[in-house]
Amino acid sequence: MPGASNSDFVEALARGLAIIKAFSPTATTLSVTDAADRTSLPRPTARRLLMTLEQLGYVRSNDGLYTLTTKVLELGTGYIAALGIWELARPHLEALVAQTGESSSMSQLDGSDIVYVARVAVPKIIALSVHIGTRFPAVATSMGHVLLADLPRSELIRVLRTPSQSGIIPRIRPSRRDLERELATVRSRGWALSDQRLSLGIRSIAAPVRDASGGTAAAVNVTVHAAETSVNELKRRHLPLLLSTAEAVTLEFMNLARLPVPDPLGPT
Repeated sequence: MPGASNSDFVEALARGLAIIKAFSPTATTLSVTDAADRTSLPRPTARRLLMTLEQLGYVRSNDGLYTLTTKVLELGTGYIAALGIWELARPHLEALVAQTGESSSMSQLDGSDIVYVARVAVPKIIALSVHIGTRFPAVATSMGHVLLADLPRSELIRVLRTPSQSGIIPRIRPSRRDLERELATVRSRGWALSDQRLSLGIRSIAAPVRDASGGTAAAVNVTVHAAETSVNELKRRHLPLLLSTAEAVTLEFMNLARLPVPDPLGPT
């Protein structure tokens, strides 16, 4: 287990988090044996951890099967709330969805995955369930390409070597050469398109949200069903609205950065 040799490393905490991460969109219910197998932990250890998480309210059990509860959202939404990302982005994403009639999301890069930090959805059936905290491999998504395109080459190489934690296998995974060519295009035109790379039927377009330094802080997208919206229509109708929304959220980020930071010790 990473970091286990560090004297400050708390293995029990790491094991508890590993149990939570063992749940996924394709494994929403786990037995003790399932949890042990997915974490490579001894079965008695997995059982004790699941029972502890149940007492804390993070999982519930029924006939020996465990599922996560909504309390686990607190682990991620605290981070999002601290950054103010959702409050900044929400009105702009809601306005975008009202104009397009399609779902819109915001994500940030974590390792080689994108992680959804804000989302306004419309009731349409798509192949993959998406919510705040969902992870997808960055190489197969439009938001991922926007985020990867901003990385220095050395950082990009390091990120691409990091194993994905999403549990989703992309329908199309580009070669390194194709990816670098696509990222160069994203840098030059300022937006990215993913046409059913992640999953059949999912088509999306994304643009960067920049921070006060001009770096890419996050990515926003519009997602459509490929059977309903062609690539040409996605670019013609939705891209201008998306770019305008990304600029508006960028302005919010920059205005926030200009606000004075209060001294926690107060005046002296």
